[in-house]
Amino acid sequence: MTLENIAKLKIDRSSGTFPKNDWRFGRWTAASVLLVVLSIVVIWIFGSRTVIIETATVSKSYPTQSFTLLNASGYVVPQRKAAVAAKITGRLEWLGVSEGKRVTGGQVIARLENLDTEALVKQSSAGVQTARANNDLARAELEDAQLFFGRQKALIQSGIISQGEYDSANARLKRARAGVAAAEASLRSAESALQGAKISFDYSFIRAPFDAVVLTKNADEGDIITPLGAAANAKAAVVTIADLSSLQVEADVSESNLALVKPGQPCEITLDAFPNDRFRGVLQTIVPTADRSKASVMIKVRFLDRDERILPEMSARVAILSHTATQQDQQPKITLPKAAVINGTVFQVEKDHVRQVPVKLGSILGDLVEVSGVKPGDKVALSPLDKLNDGRKISVAEK
Repeated sequence: MTLENIAKLKIDRSSGTFPKNDWRFGRWTAASVLLVVLSIVVIWIFGSRTVIIETATVSKSYPTQSFTLLNASGYVVPQRKAAVAAKITGRLEWLGVSEGKRVTGGQVIARLENLDTEALVKQSSAGVQTARANNDLARAELEDAQLFFGRQKALIQSGIISQGEYDSANARLKRARAGVAAAEASLRSAESALQGAKISFDYSFIRAPFDAVVLTKNADEGDIITPLGAAANAKAAVVTIADLSSLQVEADVSESNLALVKPGQPCEITLDAFPNDRFRGVLQTIVPTADRSKASVMIKVRFLDRDERILPEMSARVAILSHTATQQDQQPKITLPKAAVINGTVFQVEKDHVRQVPVKLGSILGDLVEVSGVKPGDKVALSPLDKLNDGRKISVAEK
């Protein structure tokens, strides 16, 4: 097509094939397109804006929390505990126990040097043997004096001997009787001396007063042991032992809550060392005195089940229950706050955004609800849930 032909081309507007208001139609079309674009931009801007949220953590909870009357904290304390020491002063010659070893009542756990007391026992034993021999000799003399006196008595009645001979036989009999009494007294004295020597010798052996476990070793072989421990570098206690079957939790209860507790109430004990385990207990004693500095009263909670892992001085928390917990009550459940659930879903926090996760609800535990579909430790959004959707960018509010 040539330039001349192109110049002859023109639109014939007189034919009326176009509407008179076509310019208005174009304006409305452009406005509609612009509105759609603006809407998309607004939605994109506000949809990508970060929402500040509060979070909660999915955790394990126990049904006993729903019927707990009171919580208290304290420590595991043995009710039978002893610092085992000697009754005499001496050098520790042998120590037969160490930390953690079990001992029985009366068992020898240590020995002091005892050569002097051992020699005294032997000396006293020899003295007893001498006293017994003298006693036997005195009895033999008494028997002979009695026989002689009997013969002399018969002879004087027959007039064969004089009165002086009879009196001499009678005096001999009295001396023999006195000799026996003296010999018996001497024997008793020797036996008492032997018993005292044996006791002194026995004091050199240190024995466990009851069945227990050794908690600490306070002395070593070669140390000087003295009952009072007042001498320089002297040790009073050799070992410290405790009866682990007597372990109880000693906790403080506020005076204002004292009306909620009474002996015999069921309890649940949690140890900081084993946070996922629950131990059954019963309130054993309410100590009948208050601590004015803390405005509290001490309670003692006894363990119902023995566990070798429980050790003295462990920190513990006690939940005083309204009724005895069943075995099912002691099984943990996965829970989160009821406020974190909306329409059967939760918004799980994943770095800088949330993911909407469906959950199945279970039993209600106070402000918590049992759920499945998430696991303990997961973070979920708590508020504002109405501003969230799947994949929404978030930031966690600082607490």
